[in-house]
Formats: sequence, structure tokens, C-alpha cells
Amino acid sequence: MPKTSYNYTIGIEEEYQIVDPETRELSSGIENILKDGKDDLGNQVTAELMQCQVEVGTPICHSLQEAREQIKHVRGELDRIARKHGLRIMAAGTHPFSRWEDQHLTQRERYFGLEIENKVLARQLLICGMHMHIGIEEPDARIDLMNQLSYFCPHLLCLSTSSPFWMGMDTGLKSYRSVIFECLPRTGIPPVFRSWNDYQEYLDISVETNCIDEPTKIRWDLRPSPKFPTLEFRIADVCTKIDEAIAVCAVKIALVAKLTRMRRNNQSWRIYRNELIQENKFRALRYGLKGKLLDLGRKREIEAKNLIFELLTFVDDVVDDLGVREEISYIHNILAYGSSADRQIEKFKETGDLKAVVDMLIDETVEGI
Repeated sequence: MPKTSYNYTIGIEEEYQIVDPETRELSSGIENILKDGKDDLGNQVTAELMQCQVEVGTPICHSLQEAREQIKHVRGELDRIARKHGLRIMAAGTHPFSRWEDQHLTQRERYFGLEIENKVLARQLLICGMHMHIGIEEPDARIDLMNQLSYFCPHLLCLSTSSPFWMGMDTGLKSYRSVIFECLPRTGIPPVFRSWNDYQEYLDISVETNCIDEPTKIRWDLRPSPKFPTLEFRIADVCTKIDEAIAVCAVKIALVAKLTRMRRNNQSWRIYRNELIQENKFRALRYGLKGKLLDLGRKREIEAKNLIFELLTFVDDVVDDLGVREEISYIHNILAYGSSADRQIEKFKETGDLKAVVDMLIDETVEGI
């Protein structure tokens, strides 16, 4: 483990799809996977909304390298267990052609409640994301950093897009998952709060007026975790390759470290209007790395790749202290060769076959394990 001047704890959660490798359709295999995975993975593996999905989480990690080993281990074990049942796992924000109405809800009270509350909107949540928790003990610091970090959410989405197809259709978007998820209430770019007490007042009013019954129903792209003293990044599609996932997580922790350093020096990133950040989010989910984002400081459009290069320069002075230079350098590969969404689109152009896209995703999910 590298020695650093930062002591962040890290946790990564990923959602995968369970696939029949013969038909390439989604398969309701979660109960068998949970049963067989209990001994080796314990509570690192859990059910998700649909029986064709599985969620995994790392334990609390103290370096990104430790988190990478945990993700490699859990993907490898899940692949082994899935193969035992004639199935495979696949890391992508959406399935290229399986239909949401053909899937079965996981038999858990939590998911029944989600369906009762949101009806068809819940049934359509056949999507997979990646969440990252970064430990920040001071509550007011979590709110301050959330306010500043919201600006960078579209940049992170550009790098992680993995959901260009939906029910057999090329959507023309790079992250259709983002569109589906924002059908639910209390999603998207978080609002700006003055302090932790201001945020708590919002939660209290939301509970008292029956908007929510508990804080996990706040589903913003970036939020203070309802369970842990962490800031939780929720903007990203699940990344197909492990190297991609870890690189995107390296950017997140570098941003937290950089803005924390600035905060200690009584400096901060400018807070911009949510409407303009949301505009950037749409550009990110629509065009990904091949589009332009708004540089809100300069008040003009800039190629997304160029803004991400600038982001890497912005955080460069904390990268070595964090010990993540190797991990963050993989961002240059993503900028050069595209995200998972770009590769999926290219594979479909080459083959005209969405089953070939599924095959590619299955292989890439366990690449390097």
C-alpha cells in the first residue's frame, strides 16, 4: 500500500447483469448465485431490483490498489459461480436487446415497495451503475465538497458511458441508463446546500411531508451517504473493464483530495447554476467523449476530451501523494480509444449483430482476471 498524506477510506459498488451465453438474453439467476456465493463472497454480493441483476461491494479499502484487488476477486468469483450454472456476468449500463417487461422482480420487500411507489418507472430500471464512497468525516465538509464536485459529474459520466442500446435499439445516446434513472424522483445533479444543517432540514421536511420515508430515497448523482460518513458518487454507468472502473475512481478521489487541499487554504471551486451543470450532463449522456461540454468559467463550448485533459492537469499535484498515478493514467487510454459505449457501437457497426456486442461485453467484464 503506498504511503500518502491522505487517509481516505474507499468503497466501490458495482451492478452486473446475469446473461445466458447461448441466447445472450438476460437470465433470472440471482438466487443460485447468492446461494453459491455466500461462502466465498459473504455480504459482498447482494440481490438487485431484477432477478437478472447482481450487486457487489468491496469492504472498506484504504487504497485504490486494495479496491482493485477486491473488484478483481469478486468479478472472478462471480464468473466462476455463474459458469457453474451455465450463465455469465456482464458489466454494462444496459443490456443491448433484452426487454424490461420480460424480467422478474427480485422477491424482496424493499423492491416490492419500490414498485408500489413508482409503478412502471420502477419496472423499467433494468440498468446498472457504479457507486464509489469516499470517507469524509466532517459533515459540513461533505456538503461543501458535494456542492463543488457537482460541476465534474458530467466529465465522469463521459468517461464511464456504457449504455448506448436499449431493447434492441441504438438510442443515439452514450448513457441511456442516465435517462431511465432520471425518471425517478430525487435524481440528477444535487441541489446546493449552505451547510450540513441545511441539508438535514431538507431531509426532515421530506420525511415529515411523506416525500420519503428514509434517506436512501434521495438518489442524486452525488450525495452524502445515508449510512456512512462518506460522499457517494453515483453518476457513472458501470464500467465494462476493471481498468476503466479503477481509472474513473482514481479521478474521483483525486478531485476530492484536490478540493480538500483548496478548502484548507480557504479556496474553493466556483459553484455554478444547476441548470448549466444539468446541460452538461445531457451532453455527456448524449455524446460522451465525442461531444462538447460547456466550460462554464470561460462561457463557451469545449471538446469534452480537452476539458478532461484540463481536469487531469488540475488534479496532477495530488496524484502522487494519493499513490494513484498509474491508475489515473489509464484515463488517456479511454480518451484515445473511447468508453465502453463507443466500443459497443463500433462492434455493432462491424457485425450488425447485438449478440456480438454481448459477447464482447462478457469477455471484457473479466478481462485481466
